Amino acid sequence: MLNRPEYRKALVFCGLIGIPVALIAFWFLAAVNKLERLIWQEWPQDLGWKQAPWWWGLPLLTVAGLVVGVVVARLPGRGGHIPAGGLHAGGATKEALPGVLVAALVGLPLGAVLGPEAPLIALGGGLALLFASLVRAPQTEASRGLLAAAGSAASISALFGNPLVGAVLLMEVAGVGGPQLYAVMLPALLASGVGDMIFTGFLHWTGFETGSLDIGLPEPPPLDWPDVLWVLVLAPVIAFVVHWIFVGGRFTAGLVTTHTVRNTTLCGIGVAVCVTLYAVSTGRSPAEAALSGEAALSELAKDPHAWPVGALVAVLAFKALAYALSLGSLRGGPVFPSLFLGGAAGVLVAPLPGLGLVPAMAAGMAASLTAALRVPVSSVVLVVLLLGNVDTVALVVLASVISFVVVEMLPQGPAIPPVSEPASGPARRPGSTRP
Repeated sequence: MLNRPEYRKALVFCGLIGIPVALIAFWFLAAVNKLERLIWQEWPQDLGWKQAPWWWGLPLLTVAGLVVGVVVARLPGRGGHIPAGGLHAGGATKEALPGVLVAALVGLPLGAVLGPEAPLIALGGGLALLFASLVRAPQTEASRGLLAAAGSAASISALFGNPLVGAVLLMEVAGVGGPQLYAVMLPALLASGVGDMIFTGFLHWTGFETGSLDIGLPEPPPLDWPDVLWVLVLAPVIAFVVHWIFVGGRFTAGLVTTHTVRNTTLCGIGVAVCVTLYAVSTGRSPAEAALSGEAALSELAKDPHAWPVGALVAVLAFKALAYALSLGSLRGGPVFPSLFLGGAAGVLVAPLPGLGLVPAMAAGMAASLTAALRVPVSSVVLVVLLLGNVDTVALVVLASVISFVVVEMLPQGPAIPPVSEPASGPARRPGSTRP
């Protein structure tokens, strides 16, 4: 394949496309982060509150639901993929770019419990095809798929700050190799994790040296058997809960297929009610239950003792409900809310005998993210990079594999409704002759 001139040209063109796509992705992410801080932190403080008041999310998420509903009903591409179906690498078009941008830049900063990764994938793929058409590059079905994947990988790498995550995630999301990929990869991943666990344990117990790639960084607490036993219990429980959150998102997606604007607005109000109930019941900022959870996860990891048990239980309950509603109605990605829920669950159970904060958060995030995305290798890579802790890799692998097996064995719920283009006239309800 490398000897074919057209493939080499496509390879060079994909590298060049990565430059403008990454720049636009940077400014997109900067805009989303700036708007989130402005709306949920700076404006309340400017108005004299220490934090956003309990009712703050009600008007914001109502507007978010209304705007996203109009985008889904009226604009090409319907604002991007329905997040309850996970991440998707295909289907990006340049015509869908306005809808994707509007839905993301309005919904995410106003409090949708979703992350920016799905809009980034659609944005990167659509921009790559747009640039290719601007320079009048010859396009075939195969080349369009290659360009869209390259653009998506460039933009998603900008989010995670690592090209390895972008490449592995897009490879798994694109389904290269089909079901056979998982049939071979899952046993290999599990065996690697168990092998690393046994190897690490024997190094600790015997004191013998075998040579390693350790360069002398400070060591975390050594891996212990109670950690492993707790992972065997926690991973399936977290996977079970996250799976049914996504099933709830699938039911929500079916609800908004009819009367899209009205029902999406109602879902936005439902998310606002969850956020408000969290703020009222805990006295904390409603922003903790709203938004993607990326900033809240960082605060949680830095100072877990600042979260009382009641606040952790409340944020898990209300953010999970808001997440299910957002997955089926609004537009965004499922990565960061699932990471936050897994991390918060880990902090909640960390005091259990024989466990600990780092192993609990590692297993919780791995199990939750794998249950959400169904891509175990990418989940392991992302969680390990977030933790920056190689001694927890075995626990992460074990939790990810268990989670993947559990969610694949459970009932999958209703199918995601197909995303069709908006009709030119008023939408009609199925089985009805009235508009």
